[in-house]
Amino acid sequence: MLAVTRKNAIKDLLAEQKSVSITDLAARLNVTRETIRRDLKEMEEKGELIRTHGGAYILDGVKNDLDVGTRQVLMIPEKETIAEKCDKLIQPGDYILLDGSTTCWFIAKKIAARSVTVLTNSLEIANILSASETVKLHLTGGEYSPSNKTFTGVSAVSFLESHFVDKAFISCRSADLEAGITDTNDTSAAFRKAALSHASESFLVLDHTKLDKVSFAKISDLDAVTGCVLDTAFPDKWKEKLSETGVLMY
Repeated sequence: MLAVTRKNAIKDLLAEQKSVSITDLAARLNVTRETIRRDLKEMEEKGELIRTHGGAYILDGVKNDLDVGTRQVLMIPEKETIAEKCDKLIQPGDYILLDGSTTCWFIAKKIAARSVTVLTNSLEIANILSASETVKLHLTGGEYSPSNKTFTGVSAVSFLESHFVDKAFISCRSADLEAGITDTNDTSAAFRKAALSHASESFLVLDHTKLDKVSFAKISDLDAVTGCVLDTAFPDKWKEKLSETGVLMY
């Protein structure tokens, strides 16, 4: 198979699935993993994809849902920076909510020794905090998503509707000055929207690559959150918009 044919096939798969693995591509295209690695490297140099350990992904389209295993190895330093900032916002004794995002997974690792109560719909976060001697853990019910390792749906939202927290930390797939905070699917968006309405303070946690993008399902307008926690300095247009709406920036 010609290299150009392989790369076109890789592009088609990425357009459909948003992420691909080297092992799967090698099997599909009947070539070695080394050949696929070379193809992905060349495609990344042309800006056609973003490589990860074991594969590649793209961020195009409103329906862009990467599995949790892929997301956990992306933007690690950025998420650690966000977790550091969020740790400073949490007080001993706080009741907090962490959604099923990998950004909140890093927050969970950061606060595992804190004396707080945590509500979450994430099995990954529950696995981290279940070993803590100081964290009181509540895991929502709901329909389990193997790709995201989260519980969502009507039962998860109902759990939130009967509980309240001091601080909710939610992420999203995209955030835009006009479209607001958006996600890849209705169930995740509904859970996060419910979290915002049952918290005294709410914080949107996201890395800079999610700014100025729009995804499929709306969570809320930007002014629905108390503050935004970003890994870098906010762009000027974001500073202006968030200042106008009274949203704090961290």
